[in-house]
Amino acid sequence: MDEKAMARIFKALGDENRVKIVNLLWNGEVCACRLLSELSISQPTLSHHMKILCDSGIVEGRKVGTWMYYKISKAGIAVMQNYLGHLSQANEECLEKTPCC
Repeated sequence: MDEKAMARIFKALGDENRVKIVNLLWNGEVCACRLLSELSISQPTLSHHMKILCDSGIVEGRKVGTWMYYKISKAGIAVMQNYLGHLSQANEECLEKTPCC
């Protein structure tokens, strides 16, 4: 398990605006102009959030002319799901072996 990668993902999701962005992207690719209108934030602020989300690997961006389009990265989400599944399985195994109180 790559701890640095997981820390980047959870840090990216540790901001309310970035969680809103991920929710907006969940149904497919979205233009940055639509994200701006949905979030009521400035363009530099959106760029900052998108850089963090893209660097974490859970969002991908592509440029078409002067516009940026963003979508959820299936590979990035799979990494996060695998990690959470691993934590859940480890927790269940721990509870089976060690009685609580």
